[in-house]
Amino acid sequence: MIDLHTHSIHSDGDLIPAELVQRAKAKGYRVIAITDHSDESNLETVISSLKKFALGLPKDPAITVLFGVELTHLYPVQIPKMVKAARRLGAEVVVIHGETIVEPVPKGTNRAGIEAGADIIAHPGLIELEEVKLAAEKGVFLEITTRLGHSLSNGRVAALAREAKAGLALNTDSHAPEDLTGREDAKKIAQASGLTGSEISRMFSNSESLVKKILARRKKR
Repeated sequence: MIDLHTHSIHSDGDLIPAELVQRAKAKGYRVIAITDHSDESNLETVISSLKKFALGLPKDPAITVLFGVELTHLYPVQIPKMVKAARRLGAEVVVIHGETIVEPVPKGTNRAGIEAGADIIAHPGLIELEEVKLAAEKGVFLEITTRLGHSLSNGRVAALAREAKAGLALNTDSHAPEDLTGREDAKKIAQASGLTGSEISRMFSNSESLVKKILARRKKR
């Protein structure tokens, strides 16, 4: 399991990063990214804290820990600047809190995140076809999520991504231990969204390729 969207106590998660990692490892995770909610008030603090944690861990062949942010509930006009700031501060994964059916995210967030070149648009259930086409052009992944509520629109995201040939990434948006999802259960959720076996394999490969790019950048630092 590769999961590039989770939360710790540095935003609204239940667990400190160390426990989140150990519980993910026990679930069979190979890679986890901790991407706590951020806006202009806490961006630097979150990235600094998670960077110190992730890069300070002893090497563990069983699990790799990445760090980043989920830019959350911003006005769309703020997003380009915030993505650049997150990159400058060293965030390895930049997720945008997409326009979901269960939270009041400003209209235009999905497009702004795609145009800004974020890595992943999380649970973007209210996304439009033209925005999905733009994501395909820019290589921005759209999330299939295992999280309750957000996952209700997985089928729409999957169908639009198929039509536009956009890349998908499956993540859990975990906030609590029970949210962590093993690979086999993740596959079942992906199947329930209407994805075929080959589409699911390609989706998992997308996450793998992003991780390889991140680790290659980390080695150069």
